[in-house]
Amino acid sequence: MARGLRLLFAALALAHLAAQLTGAGRAATVTQWLLMPVLAAAVWSATGGPRERLVRLVLLALGFSWLGDSVPSLFDGDTRFLTMVGLFLCAQITYSVAFWPSWRRSVPRWPVSAAYVLAFGVLLALCAPGAGGLLVPVVCYGLCLTLMALLAAGVHPLTCAGGAVFFVSDGLIALDAFADWYAPPVPGFWVMATYLTGQALIAAGVVRRPGPPRPSGRDTARRPGR
Repeated sequence: MARGLRLLFAALALAHLAAQLTGAGRAATVTQWLLMPVLAAAVWSATGGPRERLVRLVLLALGFSWLGDSVPSLFDGDTRFLTMVGLFLCAQITYSVAFWPSWRRSVPRWPVSAAYVLAFGVLLALCAPGAGGLLVPVVCYGLCLTLMALLAAGVHPLTCAGGAVFFVSDGLIALDAFADWYAPPVPGFWVMATYLTGQALIAAGVVRRPGPPRPSGRDTARRPGR
């Protein structure tokens, strides 16, 4: 079943990106609403119960991401943008909490840490002049995004790559919103291509990461269950 859900996610992702390229707005909206639930179902199916803390929190983060994909479409203007930022901020915080136990394998990697700090600084310098009154929420979100991507480096190589690609995706959103000079063709395509790739890599790394050791029969015998 997990393989079938992975294939369904890939098919929906391709359909969504095709809709972005062709300007099929309705198809893009519908597929975007479906993508995170299918990815969460794939993670659920690939992880047996009882599911460890990391998996449960990642599923919650995917839930916040789904809300960020769908709820902002109910609003316009700054309200829409702030709603999206708020919901994805919840996702980034949840991811960070999920990845925190692995911080000893990520934060000490100074080249990685320095790269993220530098990237955040450059992105902030490019976006701050156009952010206006939204600068504070943008900075708060950027710090949480940077922390998430850094902590993801200690979980699994795929999760490390996913955090980096997710960082790029949100950086493209910030440039599109606040940098007047940024005008790539079909910006939604590049945002969603990196976003979906990042989420899929994070999910794959979490699924492939070795789970916590289970107690042996001897340990169980010494410690009677409640």
